[in-house]
Amino acid sequence: MALISFLSAAVQAGMPLLFATVGEIITEKSGNLNLGVEGLMLLGAVAGFQVGLITANPFLAVMGALLAGAAGALVFAFLTVTLRANQVVTGLSLTILGTGVASFTGQSLMGQVVPEGISKFFAAVNIPLLGSIPFIGPVLFQQSIFVYMGFIVAIAAGVYFYKTRLGLNLRVVGENPAAADASGINVTLYKYVHIIVGGALCALGGAYLSLVYIPSWQENVTSGRGWIAVALVIFSMWNPYKAMLSAIFFGGLDIVGFRIQKFDIAVSQYMIDMLPYIATIIVLIAVSAKKSKENMAPQSLGEPYFREDR
Repeated sequence: MALISFLSAAVQAGMPLLFATVGEIITEKSGNLNLGVEGLMLLGAVAGFQVGLITANPFLAVMGALLAGAAGALVFAFLTVTLRANQVVTGLSLTILGTGVASFTGQSLMGQVVPEGISKFFAAVNIPLLGSIPFIGPVLFQQSIFVYMGFIVAIAAGVYFYKTRLGLNLRVVGENPAAADASGINVTLYKYVHIIVGGALCALGGAYLSLVYIPSWQENVTSGRGWIAVALVIFSMWNPYKAMLSAIFFGGLDIVGFRIQKFDIAVSQYMIDMLPYIATIIVLIAVSAKKSKENMAPQSLGEPYFREDR
């Protein structure tokens, strides 16, 4: 029972990472490196929470988060695709912007909790039959509807990348935009659409934290999860299916400290809090050392596309 409880909690803790990781994978598949994931998550967290407080409507709260993330990503897309600004600098600026906006607008929200109607809507749902499956049922099928949304988004992204013509076009844009352009694919449109969709999903990860996982407003609610998500993109090798396992693994690391405290083991809380970040560094080193075509980034990632250079 303890293992089931731990895995169930790991799934919940990993869900903001899953949304953000899949969002960043979609963005990077278009050839654009957005390091503003942390800022986008914070924008989604504060927008979703504020709309939820005002309307007490879960759909509008989620919609508010999506729109906030899409707006932030649109700014990033305009600067990096149309104006061809440096993607790293623009992404870092977006993180600073999102952090500032969340801190400023969140001052009046400190200590407030999500309306009861939203909490009930996002409460754990036991899916009939599937929820009764031994071991797997309590872990995967007795969760919030937000958790199910995360798995659906990841699976849908995988199907889109590997089973559809549009997904194939996107991968070509990310690998060789000049070749995609020459074959008639609208490179600019693909980049804009996928950067905006990716940003909206990152924001949804933040909204999960403020609406479901905590669920109240606190300063710096994301606690660096956006940066971990950027690393998980590499860990999962730009594959949404692998991102699900990666997010749950790091979700488990995120909650392991609380579990250790129950056993009264004398370990510094600061050391426990560092576990996800230490694991991130180790994983990045391990993945980087394993050079293979499978785990390489899209070839044009981070490079501006100049049509005149074809």
